[in-house]
Amino acid sequence: MIFESELSSYLYVLPFIGILLSISLGPVLFPQIWHSHYYRISLFWLAISLLLMIGKFGVAITGGQWIHMLLHEYVPFILMIASLYTVTGGIHIVIKTRAKARTNTLFLLIGGFLASFIGTTGAAMLLIRPLIEMNRHRKHKVHLIIFFIFIVANIGGSLTPLGDPPLFLGYLQGIPFWWPMEHLFFPVAKMLFVLLAVFWIIDSYLLRQEPAQPKARANGERRLHISGFRNFPILIGIVLSVWMFGSWDSAPHLGVLNLTWAGIGRDLMLLSLAILSWTITPKTIRHYNSYSWEPFKEVAKLFIGIFTTIIPVVQMLHQGEQGLFARVLRLANPGGVPDNTLYFWLTGWLSAFLDNAPTYLVFYHMAGGDAVTLSTTMTSTLMAISAGAVFMGAMTYIGNAPNFMVKAIAEKQHIKMPTFFGYMAWSCLILLPCFALFCWFFLYG
Repeated sequence: MIFESELSSYLYVLPFIGILLSISLGPVLFPQIWHSHYYRISLFWLAISLLLMIGKFGVAITGGQWIHMLLHEYVPFILMIASLYTVTGGIHIVIKTRAKARTNTLFLLIGGFLASFIGTTGAAMLLIRPLIEMNRHRKHKVHLIIFFIFIVANIGGSLTPLGDPPLFLGYLQGIPFWWPMEHLFFPVAKMLFVLLAVFWIIDSYLLRQEPAQPKARANGERRLHISGFRNFPILIGIVLSVWMFGSWDSAPHLGVLNLTWAGIGRDLMLLSLAILSWTITPKTIRHYNSYSWEPFKEVAKLFIGIFTTIIPVVQMLHQGEQGLFARVLRLANPGGVPDNTLYFWLTGWLSAFLDNAPTYLVFYHMAGGDAVTLSTTMTSTLMAISAGAVFMGAMTYIGNAPNFMVKAIAEKQHIKMPTFFGYMAWSCLILLPCFALFCWFFLYG
């Protein structure tokens, strides 16, 4: 239990619902107001949640739990995103070659693999411009961006905690670093195989409808040019830092803060690597990448509200069948046995329309919230929650942060992207059969 007494009203859940609805509907219904005041909206829900908890538990207990969340969840989460965002923003890739279906397919395959190690945001920002440039002479480009969102900005980030925020939150809760690789590798590989095969068929067909492409490059022109090589060792350093410090079983210290040397070392290393990358990278490279801190600042400002408002929700879930979520828990765990298919679809559909990181946390705690049990005897349940959160972020533009960023970059390159519901037509047609197969082969039984 987080607090000594129980929460006995759904009133404490409202700020969490409010901030998630604001994030999902704000950019669609009132985009100008949202982009100008999203930080204030986040602070509003944060303040409401804190005031409700202070009224119930007092300043000392509420403040202690908020500081615990800040040091153990929010700061590590933000430092991981900041380091990957900074380092990948210091690498610029230019590819000069004729557009071919096999080349595009290989490019998406590589991007999907990289997403698990440099993050879906990092891989998306690193590779979307080279993909567009490689196909700049084509008339039909929309499918390229859509499959890029499917594979690179979402499903490809399923294999390590670095790949996607939900998995990193699971890692912070105690899930082993290589657990996703061990248990999700084959499901993800088969999912990507199917998606890449469908993409190759569509891309091959559309290429045949295109006019003749320009002649091959002149002799001596480089096919591939990469700037910022000095950032690659730093990327490796980030991966090793998260992995090695996470496997260091150190005793807690610093009294009530309950911090560990491993956690402090990891956070300091991530911060140091981000500063190193920023210092040694020429400004011209970040200029070529149209680098801006705005996407990172938006994530940081919104997630402090999310992490605060989810505190009472997690408390209610830990109350089990004696708490307010008893009916939901019985539905998800009929007869005390988890319904893995239900966990997958509920986590997934909420992740598609809300934010997949807090959605993951909600269902993680609904399944018991014990890292040892979930990563061993309840492996199928954790697979369902993890896959639902990561996979179905691809269902809408708002399911995962890179989705909208990729869409915005494509539109700046004069690619007319589908509307919100037009994109969903693509995702429902292509992704839902894949997700149904995932349930059938990996979750039943």
